[in-house]
Amino acid sequence: MSDPYAIPKHFNIAGPCVPGEHYMLDAIARLPEARKLAENKLYFVVHAPRQSGKTTLLQSLTDEINAEGKFYALYCSLEALQGVSDAVEGVNGISAVLRLSVLRATFTVPAFSAAWPDSVPASASTRVGETLMRMCSALDKPLILFFDEADCLSGQVLISFLRQLRDGYVNRARSPFPWSVSLIGMRDIRDFKAQVRPDRDTLGSASPFNIVTKALTLSNFTQEQIADLYRQHTEASGQPFEASAVERAFYWSEGQPWLVNALARQAVEEDLTGDYGKTVTAGHIDAAAEALMLRRDTHIDSLLERLKEPRVRKVVEPMLYGGKAEVDPLADDTKFCLDLGLAVRTPAGALRPANPIYRDVMVRTLNYKTQVDLPESLMHRWMDGRNLDMSALLKEFQQFWRENAEIWTERYDYKEAAPHLILQAFLQRVTNGGAQITREFALGTGRVDVCVRYAGKAYPLELKFASSKARIQGLEQLEKYMAACGASEGWLVIFDRDRSKGRDEKIAWAAETLPGGGTAHIVGC
Repeated sequence: MSDPYAIPKHFNIAGPCVPGEHYMLDAIARLPEARKLAENKLYFVVHAPRQSGKTTLLQSLTDEINAEGKFYALYCSLEALQGVSDAVEGVNGISAVLRLSVLRATFTVPAFSAAWPDSVPASASTRVGETLMRMCSALDKPLILFFDEADCLSGQVLISFLRQLRDGYVNRARSPFPWSVSLIGMRDIRDFKAQVRPDRDTLGSASPFNIVTKALTLSNFTQEQIADLYRQHTEASGQPFEASAVERAFYWSEGQPWLVNALARQAVEEDLTGDYGKTVTAGHIDAAAEALMLRRDTHIDSLLERLKEPRVRKVVEPMLYGGKAEVDPLADDTKFCLDLGLAVRTPAGALRPANPIYRDVMVRTLNYKTQVDLPESLMHRWMDGRNLDMSALLKEFQQFWRENAEIWTERYDYKEAAPHLILQAFLQRVTNGGAQITREFALGTGRVDVCVRYAGKAYPLELKFASSKARIQGLEQLEKYMAACGASEGWLVIFDRDRSKGRDEKIAWAAETLPGGGTAHIVGC
């Protein structure tokens, strides 16, 4: 008999994936080492950015381990304790969350009720440890425990929790305690340490962080895995994805799981309105990416809220104009941006935005007010349906910059990156809805590459700050970028930040024939 409440499978963009409801990859196969560590009686960490599949992995592991019957596995989310700072309230909350997790468990152990008698002390220093010891005493098989959202704990709550885990760990040969414990969150265990110990404080010799065997992380999907995921939809609905559509999904998302699902969902359910008779093309995925960037769903919006944090700005701001990092590449601020999933390292070790969608939305988020405040009369003024007059557009920008540079720069928290952000807002305002803008930037490159594509033609720009080598290096970089864009004409925009010079001294225009035969316009601002 069919299930009257069954729903068709779909691409999931809200919460963990559920077998039978969502298209999904084998979660355990994405990180097989996690199960091996758990069964080998080890304590470990799993960390990855939000909505990358951590909870799906843990719930799948929990179900599989319980189904096999050798161990008991318990999934426990600590998200409800976000913001709790009082140690007693926090550890009592952890004990309560453990009890709720038992009520939700797929196994039933009546003796578990003995873990929560009235006699259990409310002391912050022993409550969690004694609760876990009593739980394990009630079981006839070892307990594997997964603590999800562990980085929701902070301060003295986190210190007490980790110390009680350590105490139980070192004494588990003498008294019952979980066979394996995994702490799961965005950050690895080294960063838990940074969270609770300011530079000048110490936690003493009994470190609660030295029982972890290994820190694991979930990787993004490969292009082949994206193809496998999308193929599930094809098999269920008959709607095919062109190979180029999979390639574009990988380009836009770089395999970030939420984005992979969101792109497909947008294309299939919104743009094609659920008409499974139509093939999903590369154009549909590109349109879906643009829709996501404009709409800024909760996943993207919550991530970009972090741009307001000073420690994130330290890392992201120089990235936006290709400058050198103000912080050590190994410092916690850098690691924080990597763990958030905002940035990734290039093969050369520099930091860049994690994918083209985040890259574009970073810029649009930071310069949105500028774009809105620019006059509507700029829109499409230099576009005639066939060509974009980029030289005329940039001469208009020079005039705008001459008159407004100081005032508009002061509006930005990201003041160092403001010139680049304002020019990109100007381009966005002019071309809004009529052209596509792509951007490339990373720490230490000394430049930003911007390409406007309109009516089948490419208009590449190289953005730099003035220096003794800016013109020579900029022209070399621009010629390479022109070749990559397939253009014979390009524009090198150089912003001069020398306060001793007047604004009129900085405004300049020159044209130069490049060694390869192309034309470069040097635009001084």
